[in-house]
Amino acid sequence: MYCTVEDFIAEWKNEAALTQKMLDGLTDESLSQQVYPEGRTLGRIAWHFVTNIPDYLTEFGLTVAKVPNSDEVPSAKVIADTFRTVSIEVAKALHEQWTDCILKQVQKAFGRVESNATIFMGLIKHIVHHRGQVTVLMRQAGLPIPAVYGPSKEGWARLGIMPPL
Repeated sequence: MYCTVEDFIAEWKNEAALTQKMLDGLTDESLSQQVYPEGRTLGRIAWHFVTNIPDYLTEFGLTVAKVPNSDEVPSAKVIADTFRTVSIEVAKALHEQWTDCILKQVQKAFGRVESNATIFMGLIKHIVHHRGQVTVLMRQAGLPIPAVYGPSKEGWARLGIMPPL
């Protein structure tokens, strides 16, 4: 749990850096990858969570510049660049607009009463959830997967180690 705004910002920056590595690895060709024909594409999932961040935070009282969210998925570069901008903006907005006391305040979120710290932890979990989906779709699209919480298959190979099963 986050006890201070600085705790949250540190976690945010760490998770944003991991997410940025994933998004920087996307290609325009990979954006149409789907798990099944009616499912969301890799591009749609990535664009969803990138554009959702400002909306989510604004809903819970933080002023963050909105991202124009069109139904059309932009290029892989635009997705990655937009996330880079949004993640920096979020850390800046939190630092400037929130205090440790505000993190402890409770409000209604998704039908539950939760502290702002818990709500923000939910945002990170939302991104991590979609990052997992993106990883699977990247693998299906034949893209290398960057290390996140440990080496990927490619990372193990670079180390000369057969990945654990």
